Amino acid sequence: MNSCTKMRLSFVGMLLLTPLLATNSIAGDNDLGKKKPKLILQITVDQLRGDLPTRYYDRLGEGGFRYLWEKGIVFSNAHHDHANTETIVGHTTLATGAQPSVHGMVGNLWLDRETGQSTYNIEDSNYKLISKDADVDANTEIDPTQRAARSEGRSPSAILVTTFGDELKANSGGKAKVFGVSVKDRGAVSMAGHAGKAFWFSKANGEFVTSNYYFDQYPQWVSNWNSKKIAQQYAGKTWELLHNKESYLFGDTDDREWETDVGGFGRVFPHSYGAGDGKYYTTLLTLSPAGDEIALDFAKTLLVEEKLGKDEITDYLSISFSSTDYVGHIFGASSLEAEDNILRLDRSLEKLFKFVDQEVGLKNTLIVLSADHGGPDTPGYLNSLNIPAGYIQPDSWEKGAAISRLKKQFNIFGKLIEKYEHPYLYLSKSVINNKEIDRQALEEAVVKELSVFPGISMAVSSTALQRGNLPDTHLYRAVLNNFYSKRSGDIYLVFEPNWFINDFDGLTVASTHGSPWNYDTYVPIVFAGAGLDAETVTRKIHTVDIAPTLSAYLGIKAPSGAFGNVLEELFD
Repeated sequence: MNSCTKMRLSFVGMLLLTPLLATNSIAGDNDLGKKKPKLILQITVDQLRGDLPTRYYDRLGEGGFRYLWEKGIVFSNAHHDHANTETIVGHTTLATGAQPSVHGMVGNLWLDRETGQSTYNIEDSNYKLISKDADVDANTEIDPTQRAARSEGRSPSAILVTTFGDELKANSGGKAKVFGVSVKDRGAVSMAGHAGKAFWFSKANGEFVTSNYYFDQYPQWVSNWNSKKIAQQYAGKTWELLHNKESYLFGDTDDREWETDVGGFGRVFPHSYGAGDGKYYTTLLTLSPAGDEIALDFAKTLLVEEKLGKDEITDYLSISFSSTDYVGHIFGASSLEAEDNILRLDRSLEKLFKFVDQEVGLKNTLIVLSADHGGPDTPGYLNSLNIPAGYIQPDSWEKGAAISRLKKQFNIFGKLIEKYEHPYLYLSKSVINNKEIDRQALEEAVVKELSVFPGISMAVSSTALQRGNLPDTHLYRAVLNNFYSKRSGDIYLVFEPNWFINDFDGLTVASTHGSPWNYDTYVPIVFAGAGLDAETVTRKIHTVDIAPTLSAYLGIKAPSGAFGNVLEELFD
């Protein structure tokens, strides 16, 4: 190798290393100049669209959302950058700093090609729930993804890369304490990562549970907390409005025809939880602020009993609040119920921050709040404002004339479509295994037909995604960010804005997220505590930026699949 070649390679090497050196410099400056926080508190509010925290700002308390927005660094133009904005996808993206194409969680469900059955994202038959009575929650009427699980076992095994919590644990020689808590199992497991511990709420018995992936038996404090039967304290009570009805933005629209009455919960205030032994009692708790209140109580107990933030090794606690998502599905984001839920969530956040300040100190705690996805308004509400919106029924596709034409064209005598598992359409196994069918030609023909179906904006085949010669547009990039060949279906469907499915296993819901449109990708990102100065940042950032930023702040390596940017405002 001559000297000129060596010089060119040296120059290229320096160019490649420059971003890494800059990141390490940021991390190093923080490591040397600032005391590391004792606790990282990551809050994820399920379906918290970016505008919701400030939509009712005039009625918020001083210590909840206002504390974050007035004392923290607020990124007001933050988005997910993947197309399928569902719970497990967003949570895992927040935890890993990777897109679903890398972390592998492409949807709440995917079709297992070998078994022909739907797979729930964190189900794992190698493990089982510790509580003998905490079986799969068959009464989770608004969460059919859990009912699709064939095993009660839960683990993070399907997550293909490390999380921030994993890296924190590894960097500390296993001494850092890492926990995830949520009403939803996938909200807890994804954030706790492979090395942490996860607890979630079982609707089957009204207790917090975990699997033997994490523990052989419950810590005594968990058994003690469960013995208090906190969930039963709502028996015979109702969800009442926090303030006078006249003070609400949606105070005069309590009863909307598109809202869903689940298990007698009703469409108007007050909403009755009913008897503590009612068939849907624990489910109804999650359809209201009660679900978040119960999760908060458990998380506060965990923080004390596990002694988080009590030594010089940084600990990690993730709390995922799920009620905003359930309320949005059943009543819609622009409903009286959703409005009251935000006001009550604000109170829960204030209680959390006061408790953390008392136990650890907010100056010793770095808080980050975001959401796994946003959420749409209901078609009924949008139609009332003359905004086009509607519902789609995938079950009707197989019977349509377009599919009949395709069957005739490719000599298909059985089923063409095996299943639609949002957002993927899966071709039938017999079609895939038929060597006489030109697979690429068939996919292209299906894409062409589906693209003109009412309510469908775009269809993209997996073959096209693998080839990679797609138009360089935001939508195509978002779909590609969601593509992992071993789990993604044959055709990715993007519905028109404000069009979506409202039927889940026979239950009609008011609205459903899961699109690449702004209302589903737009989420808040706020960092607060740990001596940070207040600032509002309007440049566009993405949720993949959170994990590498936390890593840089602590001076540790980022998760294995992370490729987001470090948010420099935390280091100014």
